[in-house]
Amino acid sequence: MRDTKESRLLLVLLVAIAFALITVDIRGGRNSPVDGARHAAATLFGPVEDGLSSAVDPVGDAVSAVRDSGSRHDRLAALEKQNAALKAKLGSDDRNRSRLQQLDKLLKIAGEGQYGIKGAQVIAIGSAQGFSWTITIDAGADDGIQRDMTVLNGDGLVGRVTTVGPSTSTVLLANDPDFTVGTRMEAGDELGFASGQGDRPLRVELLNGKAEVKKGDRLVTFGSQADKPFVPGVPVGVVSRVDPSGGGLTRTLYVTPYVSFTKLDVVGVVVQAPKKDPRDTVLPAKPKPVPTPTVTVTVTPSADAPATAEQQ
Repeated sequence: MRDTKESRLLLVLLVAIAFALITVDIRGGRNSPVDGARHAAATLFGPVEDGLSSAVDPVGDAVSAVRDSGSRHDRLAALEKQNAALKAKLGSDDRNRSRLQQLDKLLKIAGEGQYGIKGAQVIAIGSAQGFSWTITIDAGADDGIQRDMTVLNGDGLVGRVTTVGPSTSTVLLANDPDFTVGTRMEAGDELGFASGQGDRPLRVELLNGKAEVKKGDRLVTFGSQADKPFVPGVPVGVVSRVDPSGGGLTRTLYVTPYVSFTKLDVVGVVVQAPKKDPRDTVLPAKPKPVPTPTVTVTVTPSADAPATAEQQ
């Protein structure tokens, strides 16, 4: 059909009639004068619509499925994100609980030894200048930290402060090969010097080559002049091996430290030394020996057992 003036007038007329019928139908409600025509159209075109519906419905179902799949994917993604957030929160809570436990142990050891401490958190490990066993803590000169102060945690001796910045400090760990601390044996008072050996036990040279030492004996720090770099009485470790005495002037021990140097988080810097040597009071309670169960086997002769020569 060509676009002429007559065709355009016809289109405008048809549109006007359509609007008029719609208006009459809306105003008439249930008594609409075009209701009969609607039913006739439904009867005439119903089978055709039904056939088209059966042909179109699978496509519609597929589109709906894709749409629902997308919405389900979004919901699943949201749930996974929420689950990850909850796990992160739980992990954070676990970490906070662990820190509280470490802090409780730190406060306990500080109270028993009468150490004035400044709490700090480990924020970095290692050294940019070499391969030293060091950590960086988030406390510095602004917090009253000074070089050559003792660092401990709830288990025992961690190390000593070597470098101090305004808000951070570097701590040389007790297992570093350049680390040396004076030690004293529990009860026996034998003195020595402990040196770090990296991930191996501390090496201790006792000044008395004939000292009576056995596996399981414990050591604490002896202390330094003016309590720097070490205050007395801080737990060091437990003797794990004793070298046979060769008649030398010293005796060599190997000591497993109380502190796990690969699991440091909350530490304390001793900013005020105790008024008197706490000696062995800071050492943890000795573990109670576990009794070895004894099994007694009693053999009862059976009634069906064959008689012996004496019984016969």
